[in-house]
Order: sequence, then structure tokens, then C-alpha cells
Amino acid sequence: MSKRNSQANKAAARERLREERERQAKKDKARRQVVVAVSAVAALAVVGGISFAIVQSNKPSAWEAAADAKNVTAPKNTEGTDGTTVVVGKPEAKKTLELYEDSRCPVCATFEQGVGATVAKDVADGKYKIKYIGATFIDNSDQGEGSKNALSALGAALNVSGDAFLKYKEALYSTEFHPEESQDKFAKDSYLLEIADSVPALKGNAEFKKNVEDGTFDAWAMKMSKAFDESGVKGTPTLKMDGKTLTAEGSENPPLTVDQFNAALAKVMKG
Repeated sequence: MSKRNSQANKAAARERLREERERQAKKDKARRQVVVAVSAVAALAVVGGISFAIVQSNKPSAWEAAADAKNVTAPKNTEGTDGTTVVVGKPEAKKTLELYEDSRCPVCATFEQGVGATVAKDVADGKYKIKYIGATFIDNSDQGEGSKNALSALGAALNVSGDAFLKYKEALYSTEFHPEESQDKFAKDSYLLEIADSVPALKGNAEFKKNVEDGTFDAWAMKMSKAFDESGVKGTPTLKMDGKTLTAEGSENPPLTVDQFNAALAKVMKG
């Protein structure tokens, strides 16, 4: 091989090496740009995720939104502002027994299981009417939803009839269905509907089922709960008639047996 050919070959090799280095440099630059771009997108995604989480955490819950609702759908068989006056019984009954209850309340369950049948008979006989005021304060103790959800479902039952309301309330407090206070079972629509199947007027009632699942009366339930909060009553169950609180003889406790209830009732019925 001539010296000139050898030099030409070396020059060509150097040129190929230069070109290869340039191509590699371009690849490395492109790779760095991709890495930077991906990192930027990832950073934005993290920031965006945090921002989204903050926005979501600041959004009111469904129950908070229901409490703030301006337009309230009230059940049938109600009166007053937002339908929070619930009176069940014969119109000609001269006396009205005010009954303050929270659906999750274990003492309310004891009262209903012990005295509920007597109250229902008195109402059916026209001895007095029932004015019901529902509370949801037990939910506040464990961030629960059962008191609110059950109250909304009671609204759906009331929308069917006053009798369906009373029968459903009885079922909610029954030994068969009422859960321990620590168990927020009423928060599940499926459980409320299971209980409703024990009430003839509600079993297979498509409108009742839809109102429970759609939360039709959620805002009403929250307005009712607010009415309880503004009533001045501090605990449940509380029973009042003509402004007087019914208590077991010799105590400030609610009457939890038929004898205690009848004795307390007799005093205020005379007035």
C-alpha cells in the first residue's frame, strides 16, 4: 500500500470517528432532554396531585352539602319550614307527645323495645299524637353516617305514610335489627332496605327504595337534625308533653318500661 493511500485511509477513519462522536453526542443530548422533560412532567404531576388532593379535601362532603342545601325536598305528611314538623296520629287527638330520638341511640332502642308498642296503641286509639324530632349527634362521636342515613330513610318511609313511618321506626329499633352503637350499620343503604322488607308497606316499594338509594331526603334529614340541635334537648330519648319532660318516677331518666311510661304520662295527661 502506498504512503498516500495509507494517509487517506487514516484521514477517512478519523472522519468516520468524528461523525460517530457527533451522532453519539446528539443522542446523549436528546436523552438528557427527554429525562428533563419527563422529570418536569412528573414534578407537575406530583404538584397537580397534591393540588387536586387539597381541593378534594376542601370540598364539602355529601352530608355537608346536604346540610347547606337551599332547596329541600321534604317528605309527604310533613309541615313547617323544610317539612321539619312531623306529626303522626289522629287529627282529633288533643294531646301531642314530643319524641326526640337518634336512630343509633341504644337507650332509644331500649325505650322503643319496651314502650314502643304501648305508644303505638295509644296513637292508634287517638289518646295523643306523636311529634317526632330526629337527631344525628351520635354520628359526630365516630365520624359516622348511620344516624343521618337512617333519618333520611325514615323520611322515605314517611313519604309513604305516617303508619309506614312508625312501623319502620319500630323495625330500626328492634332487637333483630338495631346494631351496637359502635357499629355504624345504618350507614349502608342495603341494610336499611333489608330492614324495610320487614314492613309490609315498604317491602318491594320501588319509590321507597329509590328515595333511600338516591338520598332524596338527605337535605331534609339534615334540616330535621338542625331542628333537634335548636330544640335545647340534650339527650335521647327525650319525651315531652305540654312542655313537661316525662321521666321515670324519682329520677331525671326517661321512662324505659311500660309502668314507668304510663305513670309519667298520667301526670301530664291530667293537665
